[in-house]
Amino acid sequence: MLQQTQVKTVLPYFEKFLRRYPTLKSLSQAKERTVLKLWEGLGYYRRAKNLLKSTKQLAKINFKLPNSLKEIKKFPGVGNYTANALLAFIHDKPTLAVDGNVKRVFSRILNTKETQIDFEKLIKTNESKIFIKKRNSDVVEAFMEFGAIICKPKKPECNNCTVKKKCNYFNNSKHKKINLKKKLKNKKINVFCYVNKKKQIGLTKNSNVGFLKTFVLPQIKNRRKYLSKDWNFLLNYNQNISNKRFNINLYYKFSKKIPRDFKWYNVNNKNEMIPTFTKKILSEIEKIF
Repeated sequence: MLQQTQVKTVLPYFEKFLRRYPTLKSLSQAKERTVLKLWEGLGYYRRAKNLLKSTKQLAKINFKLPNSLKEIKKFPGVGNYTANALLAFIHDKPTLAVDGNVKRVFSRILNTKETQIDFEKLIKTNESKIFIKKRNSDVVEAFMEFGAIICKPKKPECNNCTVKKKCNYFNNSKHKKINLKKKLKNKKINVFCYVNKKKQIGLTKNSNVGFLKTFVLPQIKNRRKYLSKDWNFLLNYNQNISNKRFNINLYYKFSKKIPRDFKWYNVNNKNEMIPTFTKKILSEIEKIF
């Protein structure tokens, strides 16, 4: 859940998820639709699908996580970061889960740009200085927390830092720039909604929108200068999804028929597995009735 999502956003979802699935065994027996419904609102739904697939794979080996990086990375959606975190947290291996926070800490200590640091080599070379016997899991969490709370991207808490005496960033008047969050890519799109008098909207899974592939959406097209007069303009708004900022023109028209790959859905149906992107559209369309 914490991949690409902040802790404060994740916490209520995490607690609700654990109440429903307190053990790996209970999760391994779950249906994908139910898991996705619990995940609803967090976005990046592939994470939920991969989590469920991984749990079902673990069930086949009696829920015992392998203790090698190579084997753990065979699970769906598990890359270097997650694999290293699991090795440390589950098996107490001397390894770091290198995310943005960890990179920033090392970058500041060395006062060197992140792009100029070979983090794998740096950690390997300084293994005896970084890790503590039988407390490697604590070290991993400490680095994450230190980067989030003390060595922050903006306005680091240098006066409260316990390693400032050895920090080249703190002791050097010439600070190397730290990588901040990537700028959002702006994209202009038109969203076209087929609606009928029964308060239904036509949605499809074939929208060619990569970030929400397999989920039901209205018709979405890149912004064009000229539009058919059949469509009624409803609203313009902005919505951020992943690393994109969408400027959306929302259109609708009443129709008895919809394209072949579309299906009718009730505008106010809360039971369907519908992403936040679509929910916003439904709430606006509901106002026209």
